[in-house]
Amino acid sequence: MTELSGHEIAAERTKRKREVALGYRIFASLRWGDLGDGHITARDPEHTDSMWLLRYPVGFERATVHDLVLVHPDGTTADGTRINMTAYNIHHPVHEARADVVGVAHTHTPWGTPFCATGRPIRPLTQEACTFQDRWAFFDDEEVQILNRHGGERIAEALGDRMVLLLRSHGLLSTGTSVAQTIAAFVTLERVTEVLMKAPLAEPISDAAAVIARDDLARMRSLEGAFGFLVDRHVGDASVVD
Repeated sequence: MTELSGHEIAAERTKRKREVALGYRIFASLRWGDLGDGHITARDPEHTDSMWLLRYPVGFERATVHDLVLVHPDGTTADGTRINMTAYNIHHPVHEARADVVGVAHTHTPWGTPFCATGRPIRPLTQEACTFQDRWAFFDDEEVQILNRHGGERIAEALGDRMVLLLRSHGLLSTGTSVAQTIAAFVTLERVTEVLMKAPLAEPISDAAAVIARDDLARMRSLEGAFGFLVDRHVGDASVVD
């Protein structure tokens, strides 16, 4: 694996931080996180055991790269800036367990949270649902208030090597090999759970057809492309986060 130069590390760090800030803005436009319930993180490309997170309390709609702080493995920040500790408890163990994960996102949504309360599986009812064929897991636990890292470690264990996780009676969690992929996966998953709630008796497509669709969507990098559309639609001028 080729080691990145100092310039390349700085450029990648800037890219990840911008996508985190844009992700918060997208969530705000969708009316998610109005109560401060949610978080988006990105692994630092140099200090890979640390993650970037929005300082607390900053409204999602006002997020900029300057509002992001680097959270160390022990949950502290360099200057003592206040953070949402629940974000640390949930996200850090996922980053720690999954070297391939760059971004993690979680918030409470109108369809995802009630769907998670049903305990039902994700079935391939739509093309979008195929994105998560064999890529989702379920955290079947009553601990909806994640009070410490141990809860987050059990969440990471439940996630395993999957892309997204349904947190029982809590909500959705997505991961990705980029922050852009993570945000688009979360938005897509919310749309999938909406269909599952509205059409619970619909006949799913076959697993074989779902795998074909999943692999083709991955080949086209549909999630990365979707992030660009989300920024254009919900943020507009992306420079507002700089």
